[in-house]
Amino acid sequence: SKREEFFQKNILPLKTIEEVSEDVEKWASQKKEELENLRRNEEFRKEFLLNLSHELKTPIFAVQGYIHTLLDGALEDPNVNKLFLKNATKNIDRLCRLIDDLDEISKLESGEMTVNAEVFVIQDLIKDVFDTLSLKANTKGIKFSIKKGCEAPQPVYADKEKIRQVLINLVDNSIKYGKPDGHTIASIYSMDGKRVLIEISDDGIGMAEEHLPRVFERFYRTDRARSRDIGGTGLGLAIVKHIVEAHDQSITVRSKPEIGSTFGFTMESGRE
Repeated sequence: SKREEFFQKNILPLKTIEEVSEDVEKWASQKKEELENLRRNEEFRKEFLLNLSHELKTPIFAVQGYIHTLLDGALEDPNVNKLFLKNATKNIDRLCRLIDDLDEISKLESGEMTVNAEVFVIQDLIKDVFDTLSLKANTKGIKFSIKKGCEAPQPVYADKEKIRQVLINLVDNSIKYGKPDGHTIASIYSMDGKRVLIEISDDGIGMAEEHLPRVFERFYRTDRARSRDIGGTGLGLAIVKHIVEAHDQSITVRSKPEIGSTFGFTMESGRE
């Protein structure tokens, strides 16, 4: 009909075979990319569930072993009963920390976390965190300091308690993986008048380059046996990353084996 003829000539785009071929290739490329993303997500999901299962089973089996041993007669032995109960309690505490961290990271990923921003001096908060962890640092002889030239008060605009959590995680890691009689140094730099860079550096055992892209993943450990002996749930850096990104900022890491690690994150500069 005339209507169809008009529609074909004037409404439908007229494309050559080459243009149609281009469209098909573009569509195929997009679908291939989608499939690759789905495959990567599936692999990540499987790895996460495997790691979660392992992290949960370790303390549960330990508690189970201690309790069964006590019930089988060790409860009457004063040489071991308190020791077994203490060890069981340690593993229960570890399990509680793991559940708390999982709950925290679930809230962060679902967007339930609210950022209550305020202006505060970042050096004051860093000093508070240093004081909080000073006893732990003293057991390894690790010294805390703010880098020379970075002492001038720098206001930032952020959720103070959430940033405290970030700093505690990073400083605590610097103690765990720091060498005896080592140093943890905080550096603060004004970048462009709008952002402030905060770096936490140590001279500890460091990490190989291949681990750096994955250190912020949940449960990722560069040395599973060593990390588990040192302690922690394997979720600390993932939580740190989510908190920083909830502030629309970024976090990075650089590290070398036996030289140390530096974690740096940006914050919005405080308004006067």
